[in-house]
Amino acid sequence: MTTQPGVQPDRIDMNDPAACAQWAKKLDVTEAQLREAVTAVGDVAADVEMHLKGSHSTTNADRMKELGGS
Repeated sequence: MTTQPGVQPDRIDMNDPAACAQWAKKLDVTEAQLREAVTAVGDVAADVEMHLKGSHSTTNADRMKELGGS
């Protein structure tokens, strides 16, 4: 990921309950899901968002294939 020089990426402060609630709402996840994502990829908001989108990006057809359907 490239960022402009001097521009800091948004970070998610898991020690700030208000910030956690705000990020969870913004990313449409529970605070537990947010915490898991931050644990998995770090506190950079863009990385957390990509991690969460990646885990929710399967289609119904993909899920049926995984479950052995056709």
